[in-house]
Order: sequence, then C-alpha cells, then structure tokens
Amino acid sequence: MEFTRGYLPMEWEERWRREKERRKKVMEEGGEEFDRESKKLTWIKAYNDRRMGMKEKEDVKNERIIRDTIKEWDDEQEPEKCTRETYSSEVFQAMEELRCCSVLTDLIVNVKHGHTIHAHSLVLAAVSSLILEMLQKRNEQNEREICLCVGPEVSDLGLNAVLEFAYTGAISDLNRRSLAQIQAAALYLGVPRVLELCKEEEERKRRKYAEKNQRKNVGEKHRKVTLQSIRQLREDKVGCDVELEAEGRTFHAHRVILSASSDYFHAMFCSGMKETHQTSVSLLLIGAPELEALLHCCYSGHLFLDWGCVFELTSTALQFQFQPALSLCLNYLEQQMDVNSCLDVAAFAEAYMLSDLLETAEDFILMHFQEVTATPKFLELPTEKLLDLLRRDALCVQSELAVFRAVVAWIEAEPTQRLCQAQEVMTGVRFPLMTFREFREVRAVNLQMECSGGDDVYLYHTALKEFGFGDSSSVVQHRIRYPKDVLLVVGGDQLNQDEGQRLPSKQMWFANSLRSGTGLVKDMEWKILGEMPEQARFRHGISVLHKKLYVAGGCYYYSKADTMKSAYRYDPLNNSWDRLSDMQEHRSNFSMVVREGSLYAIGGDRDIRTNLDSVEKYSVETDTWSFTHLLDQPLSGHAAVVWGGEIFISGGFNLKYQCLVSMFLYHPEQGTTYLADMVHDRAQHCMESLAQCFYVAGGVCNLREFYTDQLSCESYDPINDTWTAFTPLPLCHVGAASAVLEGKLYVLGGYSQEDYSEARLVHRYDPGTQRWENMGKMAGPVTDIRACLLHLPAHLRRSK
Repeated sequence: MEFTRGYLPMEWEERWRREKERRKKVMEEGGEEFDRESKKLTWIKAYNDRRMGMKEKEDVKNERIIRDTIKEWDDEQEPEKCTRETYSSEVFQAMEELRCCSVLTDLIVNVKHGHTIHAHSLVLAAVSSLILEMLQKRNEQNEREICLCVGPEVSDLGLNAVLEFAYTGAISDLNRRSLAQIQAAALYLGVPRVLELCKEEEERKRRKYAEKNQRKNVGEKHRKVTLQSIRQLREDKVGCDVELEAEGRTFHAHRVILSASSDYFHAMFCSGMKETHQTSVSLLLIGAPELEALLHCCYSGHLFLDWGCVFELTSTALQFQFQPALSLCLNYLEQQMDVNSCLDVAAFAEAYMLSDLLETAEDFILMHFQEVTATPKFLELPTEKLLDLLRRDALCVQSELAVFRAVVAWIEAEPTQRLCQAQEVMTGVRFPLMTFREFREVRAVNLQMECSGGDDVYLYHTALKEFGFGDSSSVVQHRIRYPKDVLLVVGGDQLNQDEGQRLPSKQMWFANSLRSGTGLVKDMEWKILGEMPEQARFRHGISVLHKKLYVAGGCYYYSKADTMKSAYRYDPLNNSWDRLSDMQEHRSNFSMVVREGSLYAIGGDRDIRTNLDSVEKYSVETDTWSFTHLLDQPLSGHAAVVWGGEIFISGGFNLKYQCLVSMFLYHPEQGTTYLADMVHDRAQHCMESLAQCFYVAGGVCNLREFYTDQLSCESYDPINDTWTAFTPLPLCHVGAASAVLEGKLYVLGGYSQEDYSEARLVHRYDPGTQRWENMGKMAGPVTDIRACLLHLPAHLRRSK
C-alpha cells in the first residue's frame, strides 16, 4: 500500500471500518485483541488529524511510526474459524435429555383424551410457525409458559413425530401407516420441513427406495437448520428468558441452550439455585468479550480463534464449563502450536492442570528443542522448568553441543542472576555425548564465565570430569525418544545371488525408540511385533485406516504363480488378525492408499512381465473390493500419496518397463489428470507428503538398456505444480520403504542396483536443516518392504 500527501488512504479507513463491523458481528475477540483494535482506530484518527494540519512538527517521525504499525497489523493473521462439526447433534441431544426429565420445559401441549406433553417452546418455535407466533405473543405479554390445546385431527403419534423431528432432525417411525397422522400434525403446527420429509417418503415408497445412511445425513442437516433458526430467534430476542450481565453489558439468551452447552449453567438453572427464578444473572468472573464469544458458540458451534484471544477464551470456557467451546480451544492450541507459542501453551496447560495439553506441548518442545531455543521466550524460562526439559531423555537435538549452547544463551540473557546457577543448570547437559572437537567449545565458553563469575563458577571442572570419565548409565549413553506412533516395517525379502537362498519374510518389526549418541551418532531400537498370517510376502501393499493395519497382495516367491490377492487386517488393540475378502486381481509391486475412508489398490503387476492398469476400492463396511476407473496406462513400481482428498501418483515402470518421469492426479470416477513431470525418471522409489509438499527419493532410473541407482531427490509443490531438487541421498535405496515420523522423512532399507547389495541403513531427511541423517541399521528384511505409522498399546511396546 502506497502512502501519498502525508495521510492515510481512504481505503485503509474503509478497511478498518469493515473490520470493526466484522469483529463486532462474529463476537469472538478478547481483551488484548480489543485493545489492539482500539489502538488501530486511534492511530488512524491521529493520522487523519495530522492531515488537517495538527502535530505538524512530528510529521516525519509519526509517519514512520504509523507506517510500521500498520504494516505490523497487516501482517497479522486473520482469526481462524474453528467449527465443531458434531455440535448441533450434541446440543439437541442435551436438550432432548432435559425434555425427557421435564427440565426447563415451558410448552404444555394438551392432546385429546387428556394426554399432556411437555417441551421447550424455543426448540418447537424453530420449526413450527404456530409455536413461533405463540412465543412472540408470550414475549409481549411477559408470560412464563405456553399452553396449547390441539385439535382432534392431531394424534399422539403425529405430535410425537413432530417433537422428535424438532429435537433430532429425523422421524424414526415415518412409514406408510404413520404418514397421514404425521402430515396432519405438521399441517396443524405449521412445520413445512416435516411435510417435505413426508413427501420424500411417498416418493421413496413409489421408487421402493430407502436408505438408513441417507436418513441419518438428512437428520444432521435438519438439526443444523433448526439451530440456525434458534440463533435467529436469539438475535430477534424472541423467547429469551434470561439476561446475563458482564462488565456492564447485557446479553439475552435462552436457559435451555445455556443448560445444554454448559455444565455451569445446567447446575445454575436446573438444581433449584436462586438464579433458577431470576430473569437477570450477573456474572462477575467473566469478561464481556469472552461471554459474547462463548454465547455465539452455544448457538452456532464455532469460534473465531487466534493467539490473541485463545488463552482467555480457553480459561473462561474451562471455568464456566462450556464443553463444546473448550474442545474447540484445546484443538486449536494443539493443532496450531508452533515453536513461538509452545512454551506459552505448556505454561498455560500447567497452570490450569490440563494434563493432555501439557503432555502434547512438552512433547512438541522436546521434539523441536533447537528451534524453540532460538525464540525469545526460551530465555525467559524459569530455572526449574529449563532443568526439567534438559534432563528428559526425549530431548531431540542434532548433538549435545546444541543443548550446551542453549544453556549458555539462557545464562547470558540475565548473567547477573543466572551465572551463579550455571553449574546446576549444566547438570542437564550430557557432556559424555560430545566429541573432542565439540568439547573445545565448552572450554572456551567456561573461560568467559570464569572471568565474569569469579570463584563461584566451577563448570569446566565438572564438565571435564563427566566428559573424561563418562558414565556407564543409559541416561548418559543416549538421549532416547519414544514416539507416540511407531514406525512399523512389514514383510520384505533378503537378497542373495542364489535365489534358492532368498528368504521372504512374514515378520513385522517396529522402531520402539530413537536414540541420539555421541556427536551425530543416531540409532533406532527395533523390536519384533509378530508375524503376518498365511505365507510370507514382499512387494505388497499396506495402509492404516481407523488405527488398524491393512495388508494386501504381494509375492511369496518369484514365479508368476506366486503373486497373491489375499488381504488381512491387524488390530493392535487386540493383537489379532482378520481375513478379508480377496482382491479381484493378483497384484504385486503396487501402491495402496486410503482416501475418504476406503482403500485403493493401484496398478502393480500380475507377474514380472504383465503390468496392470486396474484400480480396486475396498469398502470396510461391506468387506468387498470393486474396480474403479482404469489408469491411463499399465503401471508398477510407482509411488502414491493422498493429499487434500486426492490421489497423486509419481514415476514407476510402464508396459515396456521403462522408468517414467510422470506425475498425475488419479480420481476413482474421472480417471487421470497429468501434472508437471519430475526432473528425473524413477521407479521402485518412495514418495511421502510432508509440510505441504511431496518428497520423492530413491529408486532406479534408466541407463541405456539397463537400470542404475537414482540418488537425486526432488520435492513437488501441489499448489503451484512445480518440482524442486533437494539434497541427494547419501546411499542408494531401491525398493525401500518410507514414512513420515515427527515431521521428518524416513527412507528404510532397499538395495543397490549397481552391485545388488542390500542397503541396511535408515536415512532421515529434515526439511528444516535440509540434511540427511544416518539413523543406524535396520533389523530383519530390508528389500521390497513396506512401512507405515501405527499406534501400539503400551504393553506391546514393553514386551518382546
């Protein structure tokens, strides 16, 4: 934005005018954000005042300050709309439970034969024009209850069906026998959406079509529409039976909605407290902006959150037990946490005793420790908290020197107070894990500290003693991290020039822990989980869906007849296997992915000479495989990922077994859409989605009439459809497995096409440092294996 004539352009005034109206409408900003909003408007006013000739002496200085300030505002992120998709179902279920207990019901409906039904007028008014009209009249007459005597044409069955629709969005007993009675009740009460359901039921009967899932989806849709109607009633102040006062502001609301959304208000209005009969309730421990935002959530199921308001809203939702809003806030804190906010999240979680959030935040800090130490907030950590982090085995660093440097930076931030604590804090540094070259830096820094701290600093002597004599305990030998999900390796093959000596595997191995040793030395602790049923297999497909492992296809030996089509499912919770329906085709060397709750087995080969262009979809509900749209060409040895609900496929062998450079999007109904080609041809490679890009590594490439190892790596940007080279692999990985664990790409095993030797190493790529790390050797088979992440129960990780 360009400034001219020394004043703020009118489009900026218009922008902030709209912004102020928007923020007022969504009612989601809290304390600090409102101060910032007020500050923005003050700056704008000052700038326009100066345009009129005021404060001329400070024009130059003010213009620079205001430009910088407005740039800062412009760089701020918009609040994120966080929606609880299941909220409408939850709030109506809670209100239905209140109705069943006749709690807060203010509508009495008398049916023939003296039968009486109690309900909430607010809920009925959202669907019934008759009840809405009566509720509006009750507002004018200031009455507490509505009594309605229905005519003889309205039966108990019809009335109950309308009530069920109002609270659930569906009618369970809608059939040919009940249709007329439900229509009569809907006509009498003025419920057009029930009449639409009746009409749809008549159409269904004529077509002899009925589907439970469709009814369920329709019910959810109607609940959302009803909730929107209730929100409009509140905006029109229709049926509001309580006023909430906070910081001098008054908010109109409905007791039943508050009780259904908040345990605090449920206790207040439903347990005989004095507020049960008050029309106005003063809330002393809540700010008006926070109450405004939480009320909006009660009537909509969503919040607009950013880092300026989320802590205040979380504490208020926790205090007043707004469970849906609290869930949205906690999800935001977990999912949006980054290196700049994780320490604040951890401190907040500890203060409010949110154990799950604290565990997540501390795990994030440990995993991104080096990045966190570069933030200003790290330098403000209390001594006890810093020591607690340093002493954790799970601390992730390139080398122990990074831990030492972090401690030095923390001490130097406040040397007067912290220099005397240096020796204590340095006990968290594991000096035996340093190399001799790294330890030289310790000596150099110690000399500076001794000059500053005098006789009180004995750091070097303690460090030298630890470094020189070491310690045999595992605490000093390694930093050991246990990821929440394990890296699981399934099946595979062991290479041998004599094919008769090759050993396909039934085993499943998992990396139980990651270990950081001296200097840059890394290692992985491998444990065996068990074996697959049936025969051993390699070049198979695996996927994880609903926390269960699916294994399909592959080979159990090397001839045409050895290709498989069987499929199994492993449940780690019960440590058990289920046999599933077979695939339609025998296939190996294929990709299997999860898209929208279904498995897709893509391409592959039927034998070493016959590639497939078919794709099969597996339905978990029906345990069936069915063909979808064909690939554009037969393909094997390719790689596939799912991103944004779409399947992306790279490279592979074509029908002539040439390595391809292609990248395309595959849709199960529409087929293939080609995207930008890779720079290098490859097959038998890995591709994983990480940080909004796809990382491609390993495999073989064409070399005249033969193949050779492909060490070049490249990443794909699916938004811009572009490829970018990144650091080549240090060693070949053909037929390797891959997975993304804790934000880093792992390439496991494989072999070399050049000398036919096994590649038993694991390499890890860190997008932050753009480096490959050697993570040690694998256990078990290493060729034509498959890998994934799987959550294992604690007892399986402790055993074996």
